[in-house]
Amino acid sequence: MDEQARILLGDARQQLKRLSADSVQLVVTSPPYADQRKSTYGGMHPDKYVEWFLPISSELLRVLKPRGTFILNIKEKAVNGERHTYVLDLIKALREQGWYWTEEFIWHKKNCYPGKWPNRFRDSWERLLQFNKSRKFDMYQEAVMLPVGDWAKGRLGKLSETDKIRDESRSESGFGKNVSNWLGRDRVYPTNVLHMATETSNKGHSAVFPRQLPEWFIKLFSQPGDAVLDPFAGSGTTLFVAQAMNRRAIGIEILPDYVEAIEAKLRLSHQPKLM
Repeated sequence: MDEQARILLGDARQQLKRLSADSVQLVVTSPPYADQRKSTYGGMHPDKYVEWFLPISSELLRVLKPRGTFILNIKEKAVNGERHTYVLDLIKALREQGWYWTEEFIWHKKNCYPGKWPNRFRDSWERLLQFNKSRKFDMYQEAVMLPVGDWAKGRLGKLSETDKIRDESRSESGFGKNVSNWLGRDRVYPTNVLHMATETSNKGHSAVFPRQLPEWFIKLFSQPGDAVLDPFAGSGTTLFVAQAMNRRAIGIEILPDYVEAIEAKLRLSHQPKLM
């Protein structure tokens, strides 16, 4: 395997011990959710989820660099008509373990499947929890800036006098804005809501990231040459994206068939292009 990409076969709780301390800049992963992916990973009861995950997060805390970031994609499930608290319990347990819960991003699934339930609507979002080892961490915000949008052409072309000062809001809440601050800007910072479609082709795995999701976090929290880890590699999307972005990709996967498929794709991606 190319030194820019490594995939380890086995349980993350054991395989993480093979990695050096303070060696990974970014962890982006989506572990099996409670009682889901039973056909591939066996499932984990929500009442036991925190107990199962803490040995893994302890190793992640060890291997992550002091200014690195851990992004955890996870979502609660409904049990007996109400949302289970295992994700909230896990957040509290990770803080007690030594992690800083720095931010929470929301992944809005633009193409979520239609459906009908007696007591809730379609589930069109998932959590992306950000954890860090310290309050000071590497973050390259300019790498994910967005075009300001067409709204600015008309709005900023007709500024009133009050637009040029921090005027009072209409609700008199005390939170006014200076609209003229937008003048001359063609790019702006994004929000913490990511609008991305889900992966529509299964690609041989029960839950596949859209490529844009790890790409966005890799841009935001790492630079070329940094190590990016996915301890639940699955179909390998995070690894493929990291490799394409000139990061060192490290993956761990417990199922041999998935490891073989990832290795084949990583080798293929290093074949020279035919002219």
